[in-house]
This record gives sequence, structure tokens and C-alpha cells, in this order.
Amino acid sequence: MAALLEVHELQSGYGKVPVLHDVSLTVDGLETVCVLGANGAGKTTLVNTIAGLLTPSHGRIVFGGEDVTGWKPERLAAKGLALVRQGRSAFPHMTVQENLDMGAYLVRDHAAAAGRLATVFEMFPVLRTRRDQLAGSMSGGEQKMLEIGRTLMLPLRLLILDEPSLGLAPLVTQAIFGRIREFNRRGLTVLLVEQNAVAALEVSTRGYVLELGQVRIADTSEGLAQNAEVRASYLGVGGESRVYHPDQPGSSSSTEVPL
Repeated sequence: MAALLEVHELQSGYGKVPVLHDVSLTVDGLETVCVLGANGAGKTTLVNTIAGLLTPSHGRIVFGGEDVTGWKPERLAAKGLALVRQGRSAFPHMTVQENLDMGAYLVRDHAAAAGRLATVFEMFPVLRTRRDQLAGSMSGGEQKMLEIGRTLMLPLRLLILDEPSLGLAPLVTQAIFGRIREFNRRGLTVLLVEQNAVAALEVSTRGYVLELGQVRIADTSEGLAQNAEVRASYLGVGGESRVYHPDQPGSSSSTEVPL
């Protein structure tokens, strides 16, 4: 399938401090691509630049065949590209339903908005049961589900997730990564930044390893999982540590987990 996202020789950073150095990558339609790397490798800078939160100093970003370099986040969201940032971004003094309604601000068709809401509740049932609860009173895992659900209310084509498992309990990580695997089947393309390399590789088709702001390795997820350098640096000694496999017998992708 043709590339939905193309990043060409991207350079970006903060003020006069460069972080990314000629980073290039592609994400094809209806696939999940992961970006791995240690803290400080430039992963968040990369997705913040793609999502319009940072303006690159060099390079091009092409989305859906159109050059979107330097576009602001709201314009990119209208085109179907949105980022769920690491940390917490739910509106704490608004209810779950109000947060989700905020996600649908670009949707003028009420029937379409209702359909997206039904999909969000299907994927994250806990949000339906908590729809009248203030977001700030929810657990961290529930808030992360809400942040993803709110983004899914947009007319979305590419979902970018920045460290969705950060600070979450293993069972909640299970639930969220179980849903990431479903996104491609539901017509959504995913770019995933994640330090939990095992979980990221198991839900993605391809991946890139960033090191000091440059692409160090690019391969299929299977190839990365078998790469000696990746196994030693990101998968534990021998690469045998396992955190979660959505299809592993005994694993559950249900979101009804203690949070």
C-alpha cells in the first residue's frame, strides 16, 4: 500500500539546539510502525514535529500526498493526523463525555459523531460506564484511554501515540496495546513511539530505532526483534524478556481491568 506519511531528511529541535538530524521514515496506509530509542534519542521531538507542535529547520513532511511541513496541529487534525502526547492531557474538570465531545469539534455530521462515539465505547467500555465522571478523578490508565478515545472522535487517518504505556500498570498496558492492534483493522494507520520495545514490536509491522537524533536501524518488526543490537539494548539479555502478546493464550485484551 502507498505511503500515507513520508518524512524526508527532517531536522528539528528547540531554539538553536538541534535534536533530529536528517531523519527519514515512511508509514504506509493501514499499518502500525513503531519508533524505538532510549531517552533523549529524539522520539518525542520527531512526533511533535510531525504533528505540528514544532517547526522543522529542514526537510519535508508529506501526508496523504500533500506537503504539510510547518502546518499547525489544528490544520493537520482537520486533514486526519493527530497526536496523543505522553503524560496526561485530559481536561480534568470536564466529564468523560465532555472530553469526548471536545474531540468531535471538527465533526459537523451528528450521525458520524455518534458513530465514532459508539466505536470509542466499544473499544474502551470503561469510558461508557464513567461517562458522567470528572476526568481528573479517574486513574491514570483510564485517563490514557480517554485521551486516545477523544482523539478517535476526530475524522482520523493517522494516529500518533507517544509513549502510551508511560507510568501505567502492566494490565492497563495490556488493554491499550490490545486495542492498538485493532486500529489497522478499523481503517486507521498508527505511528507508535514506545520504550516498551517488546510490546511495540508485537503490535507493529515495521520499526525504526533512533539514536542521538538519527535513524540507526530500520527493519520489519520481526527483523528488529532478531537483531542482536536491538535485543541487547531494548529487549533485555538475549531478547527473551516478554511483556505482552495480544494473541498469546491466557492474555486478555479486555479493557475491564483493575486500574
